[in-house]
Amino acid sequence: MKENPFSLWVYLSQSPLLWLTLTVSIYACADAVSLATKRHLLANPVLHSMWIIGAFLLLTGTSYATYFAGAQFVHFLLGPATVALAVPIYENRKTVAAAILPMLLALVVGSISAIVSVVALAEVAGLPREVILSIAPKSVTAGVAMGISETLHADPSLTVVSVILTGILGAIVVTPLMSRAGITDFRARGFAAGLAAHGIGTARAFQVDTVAGVFAGIAMGLNALVTSLLVPLAVTLLVE
Repeated sequence: MKENPFSLWVYLSQSPLLWLTLTVSIYACADAVSLATKRHLLANPVLHSMWIIGAFLLLTGTSYATYFAGAQFVHFLLGPATVALAVPIYENRKTVAAAILPMLLALVVGSISAIVSVVALAEVAGLPREVILSIAPKSVTAGVAMGISETLHADPSLTVVSVILTGILGAIVVTPLMSRAGITDFRARGFAAGLAAHGIGTARAFQVDTVAGVFAGIAMGLNALVTSLLVPLAVTLLVE
């Protein structure tokens, strides 16, 4: 019996289990490489998992909808993973409580700076209004950013791209930038990473130091709340 040599692939490609296994396997390999390089900045596992999976989908002609049918299980785990940040925060509650006032000040300044800077630069560059609205919430986690984007009648897909790129870039530059600036307090380093680079920055912060990860997680959560309130206001005032 002769069959199309690609028939098996056609069958497997429709199985959500294939894409779930592929996603987890590629990330595991990328994370192993990152660990082998002692968490080198350029060996970010999220960055390399993205382009490898993207290239695989492109080469096989697989649509994102087909891929996401399996990858959505990983996406679902983002919620529990975020909630799990409460554990290290509770364990370090005394350290957190001692820095409440500096954190609130940094939160306000950082949130405003993140929104105003990207909107102002986009205006100067002459980008279309829809693009500006889409990238305005770039510094918050994807789920919240997409909600803000939909509220502003922007493009959620463009929002997600800007969020992921912001997170990856933030995770790469945060350590050398903080070291170059002479900032040695892991509370400040972590808070800055979580505020500017949301979940990906928080993951990087935990790789560097537990306290940095705790403060990054707090910044990520608080910034999501503040940004959801400030972005509509900033857009009204800054975008023509």
